[in-house]
Amino acid sequence: MIGLLQRVRSARVTVGDETVGEIGPGLLLLVCAEPADTEASGRRLLDKLLKLRIFSDAQGRMNRSVVDVGGGLLIVSQFTLAADVSGGNRPSFSGAAPAALGQRLYDALVAEARARHPQVATGRFGADMQVALVNDGPVTIPLRIV
Repeated sequence: MIGLLQRVRSARVTVGDETVGEIGPGLLLLVCAEPADTEASGRRLLDKLLKLRIFSDAQGRMNRSVVDVGGGLLIVSQFTLAADVSGGNRPSFSGAAPAALGQRLYDALVAEARARHPQVATGRFGADMQVALVNDGPVTIPLRIV
């Protein structure tokens, strides 16, 4: 799985005029499943992001996790993370999982996140979404779990 993790002060996903997911301080995860991914890939990704110490402690050092600070998670599917631009000016997305597999793995990741973390919001798989965020730091970390 490919992830792009952003520490945020707030983040919101809208579809049309409807807000479908919103958090205050926490982590925004943009995530893309690849064809070889399984539910175990999603669990490993979730393990990593719940333990990452990227929030400041009392001394201002990145030493606390999203769990430690009681932050929210906003998980948004984004197949464009698998873009391959090596062959020209139009990206190829053939590295992304087919839609049915992508949705199954996204849904499994969200279910696991909700079972393990008290505040989880989402986008809407396959929808034309608008994501608004206030990046904190900024802290943006690419993740690739195999």
